[in-house]
Amino acid sequence: MTHRLDALRRHSLVVADTGDLDAIRRYQPHDATTNPSLILKAFDLPDYQSLIDQELAAVKAENSDHWEEHAVDRLSVAMGSEIAKVIPGRVSTEVAARLSFDTQASIHRAHKLMALYEQHGVSRDRVLIKLASTWEGIRAAEVLEREGINCNLTLLFSDAQAQACFDAGVFLISPFVGRVSDWYKKDTGRDFTPDTDPGVQFVRGVCQRATQGGYDTVVMGASFRNTGQVLALAGCPRLTIAPPLLEELATTPGTVTPRMLMARGGGPRPSPLTESAFRWHHNQDPMANDKLAEGIRRFDADQECLEARIADRLASF
Repeated sequence: MTHRLDALRRHSLVVADTGDLDAIRRYQPHDATTNPSLILKAFDLPDYQSLIDQELAAVKAENSDHWEEHAVDRLSVAMGSEIAKVIPGRVSTEVAARLSFDTQASIHRAHKLMALYEQHGVSRDRVLIKLASTWEGIRAAEVLEREGINCNLTLLFSDAQAQACFDAGVFLISPFVGRVSDWYKKDTGRDFTPDTDPGVQFVRGVCQRATQGGYDTVVMGASFRNTGQVLALAGCPRLTIAPPLLEELATTPGTVTPRMLMARGGGPRPSPLTESAFRWHHNQDPMANDKLAEGIRRFDADQECLEARIADRLASF
């Protein structure tokens, strides 16, 4: 009997949206993505307790400046390194959201994260550096890509963000589904079917833009609220899915029909967006403005919570 998760794998590369090692082992994704919110959740998981103590002891011994941010970076990389041991592909690790509007600081932090990964024996071809899809984040990714450090541009809600990422030669983008749908549901008071869902339609449009322009950037649908949204994007190159939805797909018998064809085209590409054009077009989308700002604030709030948890734990050493 075929279950929907296995059927989905025939059309899209499945990525686990979690830092939970048990879940990753159970669903056997190709890649895994993390962010400050997921690292905060993973802080209490049994698999990581000895690792957390080991990393925090090292942080305390170093007695470095800005130790809170340093501790988060060390923990994120240490957890990512454990994840890399149980997946065949890549793990995404996020640059602190508070750096989303600072290109040079984002580049510096990415270099630090990659150096930490290399200390753990994880090569750069197993890692994606996650950056928010701000103008500054995209410029940082452009530099990093030229250096051979591949990036995952997240918190992507507008066509302007997607096009700027294509222009920059970013390795992978993560257009969001659920948060887009949340905004339109609240704004209109309507419920949506998978095919009329604004988040699904947005990601389909990003995929169409990628194929028509013949861009190499990988599109990975993200932020799903239900399996209907996931299945409506079957055929999208990658889909990053949280454990509850992976479980539902893994236990539901059925086939999956691809809803999208990703054959690359060779049509004319638009001129690269200038900064002013990027900011103007993004500004014209109220949803994208709201959700990008909210996403950055939310990730930073979770990072602050994680830093507070770390401080409490270090006090017990």
